[in-house]
Amino acid sequence: MTISFMHPALIMIVGALLLPLVRGPFRKPFMFLVPLLTFIDVIYLSQHPGTYGIFQFMDWELTFGRVDRLSMIFAFIMALMAIIGTIYGMHVEDEWQHMAAWFYVAGSLGAIYAGDFITLFVFWEMMAFASTFLIWARKDTEALEAGYRYILVHTFGGVVLLIGFVLRYQATGDLSFDLLNVQNPEIYTWLIMIGLMLNAAVPPVHSWLPDAYSKATAIGAVFMCAFTTKTAVYTLIRSCAGFDVLIYLGVFMAIYGIIYAVMENDVRKLLGWEIISQVGYMVAAVGIGTSLAINGACAHAFAHILYKGLLFMAAGAILTTTGRQKLSELGGLYKKMPGTMIFMLIGGLAVSGLPLMSGFVSKSMIISAAFESHILWAGFALTFVSAGTFLAAGLRLPYLLFFGKNNCSEETWEKAQDPSWNMQLAMTIGGFLCIFIGCYLPFLYNMLPYTEISYHPYGAYHLSETIQIMAFTAFGFFMLRKYIMPKNTISLDLDWFYRMGGRAFLWTVKNPLQYFDTALSKFYKSVGISCLMETSKFWSWFDWNGIDGVVDGTARCVQAIGRRVTIVLQRGQIQQTICYTVSFAAVLLVAYVWL
Repeated sequence: MTISFMHPALIMIVGALLLPLVRGPFRKPFMFLVPLLTFIDVIYLSQHPGTYGIFQFMDWELTFGRVDRLSMIFAFIMALMAIIGTIYGMHVEDEWQHMAAWFYVAGSLGAIYAGDFITLFVFWEMMAFASTFLIWARKDTEALEAGYRYILVHTFGGVVLLIGFVLRYQATGDLSFDLLNVQNPEIYTWLIMIGLMLNAAVPPVHSWLPDAYSKATAIGAVFMCAFTTKTAVYTLIRSCAGFDVLIYLGVFMAIYGIIYAVMENDVRKLLGWEIISQVGYMVAAVGIGTSLAINGACAHAFAHILYKGLLFMAAGAILTTTGRQKLSELGGLYKKMPGTMIFMLIGGLAVSGLPLMSGFVSKSMIISAAFESHILWAGFALTFVSAGTFLAAGLRLPYLLFFGKNNCSEETWEKAQDPSWNMQLAMTIGGFLCIFIGCYLPFLYNMLPYTEISYHPYGAYHLSETIQIMAFTAFGFFMLRKYIMPKNTISLDLDWFYRMGGRAFLWTVKNPLQYFDTALSKFYKSVGISCLMETSKFWSWFDWNGIDGVVDGTARCVQAIGRRVTIVLQRGQIQQTICYTVSFAAVLLVAYVWL
């Protein structure tokens, strides 16, 4: 049966473009209507699986609408979160934030429904650029700096991804966005995986996440915590399922993230580290690659979007009313913000995997998949991380915010109150769904891609194990809570290495290379060797004139290679030389991005 195809991303894009034209009393109804229509469209498409929106572009066949069970579950939760996030930010008059958020959602939905790598790349970059404006919208110096770092990192990831796509097309002539050969990976397989992993915040390319999410606006962080990393998880499932290295990276990611979350003082940075830890479960599940593991990755991504969105909404409510987001500057807020406290507790217990909460029915599926696949070390490690998650988000965070010592200034205390009705409504929807999914399993489990796999989380052994872990963690926390009080310090991260490496690169360019260039130029001029003068010109590209010097050098290199391309094209060596040209230019661009 042929159906008319309306891409959900198109609804969000058109809505974003029309938003500045809608004024007065029509603004809020329009803001609710656009994501609602998108959600209805997603549900309609889920009832009609198939391939839609196929266009011929040059020699390539582009597919904008691949609808199957895997894309259905991710599109469903993304569209649902678009509604919740829009309701949460409805009080904000800055229309540019809403436009950026909707373009961001459109990029995510476009990537989820993409059937080829070109379409995926276009929407992938739309996500990166749109989300950057959600950071810059805060308009302070730290947010501007974080936004620049964010876009540079994601530009680097996009370049790596593009190189992988080009090399794969050269080797196979295929652009379809399907499972790669992970048993005998080629160089392009590794490049594509690295490009996707950057958006999933897999260490060591993860530091952008807590940095950017803590600097974004309140509504910007709510959208960002839901879309980038989970869209990356979807793409990893689609292309890299069963890649063993992802098991090791995912487990390391889960442990690494939770350690930093326990030490963090900034509320939204803490939640950002929590995202890294929880996405580690999903990445490990993708690496395991069994049907149960993939179901677990999808279920956990679904649950994670809701409870992490709820936590960021509660943190945004605190930031909006008090203007503070550091634990060392807050405390005792249960008297002033009782509603926000309840939602923060629900989110914290959900992410901790408390029975009857969404995290319990999704996270345990991944751990069970590890044990069923006889990867015992991964199963035990992820179980251990569950205790750390409960410590960081279920106990330490709400305790220090609402019940611990009151560190609020007089001004902060006076401003503290529960947020506006729309923010509370959005948190109510998120909190209800966190509990509903944990209690009514068919709602989530019937959407999973492998319906033939049955899983029952509420077994006696699993319940007793979870309760014991949480009980001992709670006992340890209350016995030792004075040792984990917030400290306004900076925790060194893996980004230290490439920050220091960048400084070393700048010093090398500015000093030894500059001196060598000057001496060489004088020597060439004195002897008058014309052929060596060309070499001198090459070194002069690296004269230190700030960032512009690097950009100018890159442009000259690309022009020089372009002349070579013209010659080789005449000899019929089109495909191979274009690949070399793109690869070399990309290497130069990567150096610029790193700088």
